[in-house]
Amino acid sequence: MDAEQVQEAGPPFSLTVADVGFSTPESVLHDPDADVYLVANINGAAAERDGNGFISRVSPGGRVLDLTWIDGGHPGVTLNAPKGMAIVGDTLFVTDIDCIRRFHRVTGAPLRELCLEDATFLNDLAATPRGDLYFSDSGTGQSPGAVYLLRQTADVPQKVVLADGTVLEGESLGGPNGLLADRRGLYVATFGSGELFRVTPEGERLQLLFPSEMGLDGIVSLEERGFLFSSWGDSTVYWIHSDGTVSPLIEKVEAPADIGYDAIRNRVLIPLFRANELMLLEVR
Repeated sequence: MDAEQVQEAGPPFSLTVADVGFSTPESVLHDPDADVYLVANINGAAAERDGNGFISRVSPGGRVLDLTWIDGGHPGVTLNAPKGMAIVGDTLFVTDIDCIRRFHRVTGAPLRELCLEDATFLNDLAATPRGDLYFSDSGTGQSPGAVYLLRQTADVPQKVVLADGTVLEGESLGGPNGLLADRRGLYVATFGSGELFRVTPEGERLQLLFPSEMGLDGIVSLEERGFLFSSWGDSTVYWIHSDGTVSPLIEKVEAPADIGYDAIRNRVLIPLFRANELMLLEVR
């Protein structure tokens, strides 16, 4: 038996990065070019404009390379409560309450921003292969939320509209949270109604999980093996396999927020919102 077979036969890789200074980590993103994990830290209330949010850089080995790589407290930088992140080209996009902030992917320098007058709780971001951006507004009691599309060639986002004319907005949407965009369309995970659905490239809505108490957050693709999503209600990260069956990947993880995925190492990256930790777990 060679070394590769021995490694596969052993337990999956697992590491928890703790006691390093994370503060309300809401999302994590793998930058494959730099091969680092970016962790968005709210550092306070999720909708408070306090100017103290920050983004950390962490090595795949779990070492914090720069705790406050992008720091809302630094002159010239605005970052209140960062949540979802996406990379397009050399730009890092970050949702922040009612704005999408742009930063340079390599240097972290602030670039121009896009703020929405009607947004109240911008949450996740998902980039398409062509560079368009979907983003969710989970909403509040006064503003129920929506799902938006910002095309690479546009300056103003538009709410997503289905083929039958239905706009993805309002209370019936159930508090849109995690987003995933791939060749099969747009996946939307809702926190308030605990459901999961896909919008096909033709604009048809297909229900994958019906309303529940699961409180869904992040969602990532495993390509042909299906995808993963996190549930606050169940304290679980689930795996929806390619055949449609659902099984828990890991349980008893309190407040698993907007998960990321390292395709190089086949790892799910789980920010633990309340524990101020980051869990790295190999997916087999």
